[in-house]
Amino acid sequence: MSEKSNETIAEKTARLNELVAWFDGDEFELEKALDMFSKAEKLAEEIEADISSLKNDIEVVKAKFSEAA
Repeated sequence: MSEKSNETIAEKTARLNELVAWFDGDEFELEKALDMFSKAEKLAEEIEADISSLKNDIEVVKAKFSEAA
């Protein structure tokens, strides 16, 4: 999990966008590219896990709502 585990999906996505933009920016350095790619990949995996968890929560609520109706 991220050091900033209290971040929302939107905040993580904004950080991921910043990492991706670095590759097109003036500060790009080939020597740092692998590290930056690894950070972006880890963050993307966290976002994917967060979205999957959220989807599961929605399915549970949806099922409970259907039972109540």
